[in-house]
Amino acid sequence: MRGALLLTSLNGRLAWRRMAWTLRYEGGTLVLHGPERDALPEGFSWDDRVGAARAHGHQYAALVERCRADGTELVDEARAYARLPDLRHLSTRSARDYQRAAVEAWRAARWRGIVVLPTGAGKSFVAESCIALAQRSTLVVVPTLDLMSQWYGNLHAAFGVEIGALGGGRHEVRDITVTTYDSAWMHMDRYGDRFGLVVFDEVHHLPAPMYLRAAMSMIAPLRLGLTATLERPDGRHEELFPLVGPVVHRVEIPQLAGDFLAPYEVEVVEVALSADEERRYAELRGTYRDFVTSRRISMRGPDGWSRFVIEASRSREGRAAFKAFLAAKAIAHGGERKVEMVRQILAAEAGRRAIVFTNDNATALRVSRELLVPCITHHTELKERRWILDAFSAGEVRCITTSRVLNEGVDLPAAEVAIIVSGTSTVREAVQRLGRILRPSGDKQAILYELVSAGTTESAASSRRREHDAYR
Repeated sequence: MRGALLLTSLNGRLAWRRMAWTLRYEGGTLVLHGPERDALPEGFSWDDRVGAARAHGHQYAALVERCRADGTELVDEARAYARLPDLRHLSTRSARDYQRAAVEAWRAARWRGIVVLPTGAGKSFVAESCIALAQRSTLVVVPTLDLMSQWYGNLHAAFGVEIGALGGGRHEVRDITVTTYDSAWMHMDRYGDRFGLVVFDEVHHLPAPMYLRAAMSMIAPLRLGLTATLERPDGRHEELFPLVGPVVHRVEIPQLAGDFLAPYEVEVVEVALSADEERRYAELRGTYRDFVTSRRISMRGPDGWSRFVIEASRSREGRAAFKAFLAAKAIAHGGERKVEMVRQILAAEAGRRAIVFTNDNATALRVSRELLVPCITHHTELKERRWILDAFSAGEVRCITTSRVLNEGVDLPAAEVAIIVSGTSTVREAVQRLGRILRPSGDKQAILYELVSAGTTESAASSRRREHDAYR
């Protein structure tokens, strides 16, 4: 990396010295004045509009390190984050061994990386420890407003300082601020220079394209990702490593169950379809399979689903096949006898607090209607949702049913029983749902029931989920 040379006088002698570079932050990008156009630093490209080099904000740390290494003088006008005074972590709880190991591994990896811990294992405590250690202005990014509120309270309790909030109608930016991924995407071109440390909670959400753009616009040299379920079915978790860092510490559910998490059991219950459902399911699957075979589509291939959707849109036969696929899936997910099985399980687990998970709102509402239990979907208003969750935590409500909105991001230590009526085939969702009942509380013994419609594609999906260590 070379810079322009300037002829100067030193004690009456002429000498060449490298001109200082000037770095500024502008609308989510870095603008660098000084380098020669044909010898730009890695990650930078020439911008004729300003007559200077430009790069995404996340290139900040690499540029500073390169300038230090080769002696280039850098006038840093990009950095607007502060070094914080000593932050006392006010928690009375001592760090557990695996939490201390996570913090040390993150520091050893040059203050960048991803920590994978099960739900209920204290990921937020790890983040608080890293914030106290880093002593830099910090942004915590979370997926939902519920989590934003939860983090806001936890951080205030941990450090006893005013916490900023960006999202949900609030616009208060402070040295420690909590925001949502959506709000980060909207505002980081303005505030991406204000934070030296960024914590991505539930970091598996970050690979969404607009969220990645937000992460790329931040200059924060220190980065921490937290998740219980890193791997994504689309493989896009690989995109996290250049922006957040590698996995630096990982602990799975079986390693903590019984010690730091509630001991648990997993029971798979096969439920037969009714005679009418079985006949109808076979007809619908036949229609779907005939179309896929006629178009020579391999649904096991990486592009199988996208090819099926494209082909299905091109003909009446294809649209019929697509409708048949969805109708067969609905039968498997919400068979008549599944609701009766839920009733039987709740009777057997009477007195314990249970969450019933479904794949769709229609099935969740049906369970709610037939078993007379509260239901939470993404349509549920915030006040009603808060009332249901508070009543559940207090024991006034013993069972709630939901589709996917409680898969993650909700702290329900009172939950003891999970009943999965239906869901996606991903291991991630199954582990997330298991995590809802693993937070320790007294002598709790957790149990997860997975209902599988016999003779349907649910059987194969259940087998794939059980390959995860948490199910063994």
